[in-house]
Amino acid sequence: MSKYFIRRLLISVPVLLGISLILFTILALAPGDPFEELATNANVPAEVRQNLRAKFGLDDPVPVRYARWFTSMVRGDWGFSFVSRVDVETLILQRLPTTIIVLGTAQLLGILVALPIGTLSAMRPYSIFDQVATTLAFVGFSLPTFFTGLLFILFFSVYLDWLPFIYRADISATGVQWYWHHVRQAIMPVAVLGLFQGASLTRFVRSAVLDVIQLDYITTARAKGLSEKTTIVKHAVRNALIPVLTLVALQVPAIFTGAVITEQIFRVPGVGSLLISSILANDTPVIMAITFVFSCLVVLFNLIADLLYGWLDPRISYR
Repeated sequence: MSKYFIRRLLISVPVLLGISLILFTILALAPGDPFEELATNANVPAEVRQNLRAKFGLDDPVPVRYARWFTSMVRGDWGFSFVSRVDVETLILQRLPTTIIVLGTAQLLGILVALPIGTLSAMRPYSIFDQVATTLAFVGFSLPTFFTGLLFILFFSVYLDWLPFIYRADISATGVQWYWHHVRQAIMPVAVLGLFQGASLTRFVRSAVLDVIQLDYITTARAKGLSEKTTIVKHAVRNALIPVLTLVALQVPAIFTGAVITEQIFRVPGVGSLLISSILANDTPVIMAITFVFSCLVVLFNLIADLLYGWLDPRISYR
């Protein structure tokens, strides 16, 4: 396993290198300039704009700029935000805890919803419960998060006035009240993302469990006198989780990108809203850092999924 892990890590290095090169080239060639506002400001002399561009190396060739950015990134220096006037890593670390809490809770909610519902649907195929669960899962997966987010705001915030529809980071309360305010304002974004993820996972869990419970070793386990609960949980669900695990591993980085819209709707001060504001302001160092982090998450969670395969199914060997 250790050799497999090291080999996959070594393969990930050129993959991430190629991804970073493509991302940097696209951003460098894209229209827009972080100093466009200075160019339209008559009070800023032309030589000042030229000095700023020369200081940040914006007029250098793309390969030179990429080599400078890559070497700085390896040293831990991710650049300087042109808009916020702070280091990029500081800016991201300020937003990251909120994003991790909201998205992590949403992913956990999706898994907790999908596993029992998908398993029960597979154990009772074409029953009323299965038909209702499949229909709701299809509807939940089909509706985009910005639509369900607006519905949640209209119903729970405007009509019922139960929950705040704007996520505030500067809460003045202390103690238990501070935690309660954070929980209340996180309920809707977590529910929107979690139910969307749970709807897509439910369909895959049902399909995977339905395939496994028809195999011979499940029949053998029942013939040996094992209880239905032990047969389903220990044998069927564990092996059915292998294809589901791939989807979950791919959804973790995907939920970060999907949260960009949700964070904008509920004004969550996370990494997604930071990415949108940076794109609008042409803040290329921040855009490059966030998109590269998303790419690293994709590679990382694919590696984690491969390592967990052997734990779920002993027939899989690391070679």
